[in-house]
Amino acid sequence: MDYPHRATDRQATYYELFDQRIRAHLRSLVNHAVIEEHRRRPLGQHSESLDRLLNYFRRGGMAGKLGLLWRADLAPGYRIVVFPGQRGGTVTVEEAPAYPTLGSAYHAVFLRRIAGLLETQ
Repeated sequence: MDYPHRATDRQATYYELFDQRIRAHLRSLVNHAVIEEHRRRPLGQHSESLDRLLNYFRRGGMAGKLGLLWRADLAPGYRIVVFPGQRGGTVTVEEAPAYPTLGSAYHAVFLRRIAGLLETQ
């Protein structure tokens, strides 16, 4: 049988459009005050703008998500890791720089996520 249209996943299409709209809104929330607020207090209660940004960064799959690893064997400090998003995959550990405190490491991950958000359209 010959079908006139190819079957597509409309939910995936809608989710992509929804995500584009959310990202456009979140880009408007990024400013120096929000970044400074996160630098001062990466954990705990935050302003509405910062809460929205953090909630967006927390959702989604594991592929490419950033995490933290304590390395005491070479030079003490926290290192950023990138998760592969599939079972059995290799986690990529970024050796430099090492962050001395957990708060500074959280903020470094936050800045990388902000940069990724601002790069996309």
